[in-house]
Amino acid sequence: MTKDLSPKDKTLGEALRSQGISRRSFLKFCAATASMMALPPAMIPTIAHALEKAKRPSVIWLSFQECTGCTESLTRAHAATVESLIFDSISLDYHHTLQAASGHAAEAAREAAMQEHKGKYLLVVDGSIPLGNPGYSTIAGISNVDMLIDTAKHAAAIISVGSCAAFGGIPNAKPNPTGAVAVSDIIKDKKIINVPGCPPIPVVITGVLTHFLTFGTIPELDHLGRPKVFYGQSIHDRCYRRPFYDKGLFAETFDDEGARLGWCLFKLGCKGPSTYNACATTKWNGGVSFPIEAGHPCIGCSEPNFWDGGGFYKALSMPTENISKTAVYTAAGAVAGAAAVGIMNRYTRGKADDTHEKATIDDLEK
Repeated sequence: MTKDLSPKDKTLGEALRSQGISRRSFLKFCAATASMMALPPAMIPTIAHALEKAKRPSVIWLSFQECTGCTESLTRAHAATVESLIFDSISLDYHHTLQAASGHAAEAAREAAMQEHKGKYLLVVDGSIPLGNPGYSTIAGISNVDMLIDTAKHAAAIISVGSCAAFGGIPNAKPNPTGAVAVSDIIKDKKIINVPGCPPIPVVITGVLTHFLTFGTIPELDHLGRPKVFYGQSIHDRCYRRPFYDKGLFAETFDDEGARLGWCLFKLGCKGPSTYNACATTKWNGGVSFPIEAGHPCIGCSEPNFWDGGGFYKALSMPTENISKTAVYTAAGAVAGAAAVGIMNRYTRGKADDTHEKATIDDLEK
């Protein structure tokens, strides 16, 4: 007789099987994860084996100065996917918005998780921390800064979810009345994984968790602490409208012919060239679309100080050399195109002449 395991004792593989996830679906997820993380196909069995055997990690989620948008981004999935089920399968031991407990029972759950999983639990933080007036935001009478320092002390890894936790976000915007700062401004003795965005992409958070469960380490980070696999390229470089930018074809207003034809939104304030994120490839709502595809410029929400970075509908300054290059490339393209047409025409005429000549010779030989 098989002993029934409690949810906390189950491995991730056992938890997924208990939720009806087939082996085939699980392997498809592992393949998609390998691709998403830019890993070779040979790593798929490694990911599958590691995830199947991994114990459900204890996660403590702290929400400070935030709008709950990061939690909404995760919980309002369009369908029950393997990604969301993996997120559901972690042991989410503390989360202000999602937990059933309240008051003393809620804080007792946080303290119990910290004690039971000392040195092994993941700490997820969303929202900025007010340093100018620590008492401005408190939980159970504990200031945000004190709760963060206390909970971070024995965490295995810290994930700052959303631009508020990663960079200070909107609360940090001028005039910043609460003295809002990012997690990394307070915690200096641990590596912090920043997953910015307002809100961040759910699949990116899942990818970071999967990497930690698979390899037991944090992914390679850029100079801002963001996972390179997701934030290593600009939205501009991955954007399907990029060819129009290179040709110098821009929408001038939201309802002109260029906008209707899907031309580049650079002149309408698109921050894609200076913004690093996976929106253009991972997209939103199950891969349906992302802001630029919906006709709105990128506002650069995964970058530091995006709220104070200038008007959302004011174009970035394009260096003169870039404008010149664009013009040169466009002119060169036109010249090359004309030359190609001319060569093709000459080739066609030559072929016609050859055909005519051959036909004439054939007629003469008859």
